[in-house]
Amino acid sequence: MKAIVATKYGSPEVLQLKEIEKPKPKDNEILIKVHATTVNAGDCRIRSFTVPPMFWLPGRIALGFRKPRNPIFGMELAGEVEAIGKDVTLFKAGDQVFASTFKVNFGAHAEYKCLPENGAVVTKPNNMTYEEAATLSVGAITALFFLKKGNIQPGKKVLINGASGSVGTFAVQLAKYFGAEVTGVCSTQNIELLKSLAIDKVIDYTQEDFTKNGETYDIIFDTVGKTSLSQCKSSLKNKGYYLNTVMAGSMINGLLYSMTTDKKVVGGTAVTRKEDLVFLKELTESGQLKSVIDRCYPLEQTAEAHRYVEKGHKKGNVVINLQHDKKA
Repeated sequence: MKAIVATKYGSPEVLQLKEIEKPKPKDNEILIKVHATTVNAGDCRIRSFTVPPMFWLPGRIALGFRKPRNPIFGMELAGEVEAIGKDVTLFKAGDQVFASTFKVNFGAHAEYKCLPENGAVVTKPNNMTYEEAATLSVGAITALFFLKKGNIQPGKKVLINGASGSVGTFAVQLAKYFGAEVTGVCSTQNIELLKSLAIDKVIDYTQEDFTKNGETYDIIFDTVGKTSLSQCKSSLKNKGYYLNTVMAGSMINGLLYSMTTDKKVVGGTAVTRKEDLVFLKELTESGQLKSVIDRCYPLEQTAEAHRYVEKGHKKGNVVINLQHDKKA
């Protein structure tokens, strides 16, 4: 089968299209023919190994010292079950599914992937294409995870920084679903996109600094790691939450702040649970959640997709489309 293999850490040029052995499912696994996957900021950070100095050694231990231990990246996918192990009861050949590969050594940037049937894999929403469904397992899951950590409730005032990205567009929709009043921060060119998601208010960061306009919020959710706790704490209400998906380097300060004030700080990595994937599936099928796709690339152009994502200006999601004969 074809796969994109990282020969070492570095620029997108380290990603090479190679022929490798097609995997075979174990007794408790399903073999998925991958129809779509994504490239997100996490894939780029792993490929380039851009981490704060304090996390260099733990990161190399986890991911591999000289080169990636698991050289095929890709954290989410959508596809069709081609074969099942002898003990599998939850799926059958022909089932259309979407899944997270985060806990199983990634591997979605390939034509096939084996996953345990009790892992983070569920049947695809019936009103989504493979390309759309492939975006749910990272962006939407991250948005859901952090909003829940922020105690999202009806009537809460929520500000989402980076609201036009993958996590951001899902966070806007989920926060609205939970009954919050939602303000999104983006550039001028993305204002209309956020309005199409029924957002309550948009702040153009090229014209206004939300940390200096006097407004306060119950939740400030930085989906792109462009702010700091020190910048945002005066914009938080009492008992408010500052959520940041890319703040590992400042987590100690955040924890100390949470311990000494009534404002809370949440950072780190989202946890993917099967029940949350089911929730997202149901939400999309009811028409209350949709995927925003910026660009699609063929598998052969995965390195180019990495270059585009690294620019930091994508709208929603960047998808890798594998050219199987298929029905969406």
